[in-house]
Amino acid sequence: MRSAAQAPIGVFDSGIGGLSVLQALQAELPHERFVYLADSAHAPYGERGDAFVAERTHAIADYLVTHHLIKALVVACNTATAAAIHEARLRYPHMPLVGVEPALKPAVSHSQTRHIGVIGTHGTLGSDKFANLLATVQDQAQFVIQPCRGLANAIELSTAQAPAADKTQTEVHRLCVQYTQAMGTFGKSPGQIDTLVLGCTHYVFAAADLQHILGPDVTLISTGEPVARQTRRLLEAASLMASAPQNHSEAQEYKHTQLLTSGSLTALQAAALRWLQMPAQACAEAVALR
Repeated sequence: MRSAAQAPIGVFDSGIGGLSVLQALQAELPHERFVYLADSAHAPYGERGDAFVAERTHAIADYLVTHHLIKALVVACNTATAAAIHEARLRYPHMPLVGVEPALKPAVSHSQTRHIGVIGTHGTLGSDKFANLLATVQDQAQFVIQPCRGLANAIELSTAQAPAADKTQTEVHRLCVQYTQAMGTFGKSPGQIDTLVLGCTHYVFAAADLQHILGPDVTLISTGEPVARQTRRLLEAASLMASAPQNHSEAQEYKHTQLLTSGSLTALQAAALRWLQMPAQACAEAVALR
């Protein structure tokens, strides 16, 4: 019989953005099994209301607990974390549960100019949770906050498209230019923004565009690695860390990541291949999820 420690970790996002968090989790926890769910039929969350996002969060958590017997849950979506993680913790008080939030504190530690940019969805940056987070650090640096309507969705759509020969002509690049230009001057000189917080997990997949636009002197800060480390800490505290496989057959059985979607299967398969180098066979539709 499989022990509780060998059960999978559930991870979900409104779409493919959370795959950036899954990458970090796989690197930090190489012996764990994962079930990732992209709620692409309802993406993007960042432009939905809190009540809708909370309803989807609870439906997905219930689905992963009931159908996949997960031992822990990572909410790999800033908007869902802001809208629903408190209630999710009340619903599952004994299950390790990790959310994501814009990495303001790491950005403060890194910035030399003390000018920090933060990009995210309207849902995340307009939330009380973000306001409370910002209040804890706003006396330590100057923050330029920029909601990026449409950027997460553009990244989602671009995944299923063939890579453009000229990336500067893509919708993702255009939006990155538009929003970063609205924030002010970037660089390492006094008064310039030298650190940019990626406040949406989707934005990691636009990092190359952002770095090209902003230049090498600007550091991009994301949340994947801190989330992975926190997940490890909670699993260790609960004695739920999976053990290393003892033989080849165990390795074949347990070293497994399953990717599910409520939306387009072909889009998820394209994202899995492009971002995780995972085959189409690892992807499936979340048939029982409504």
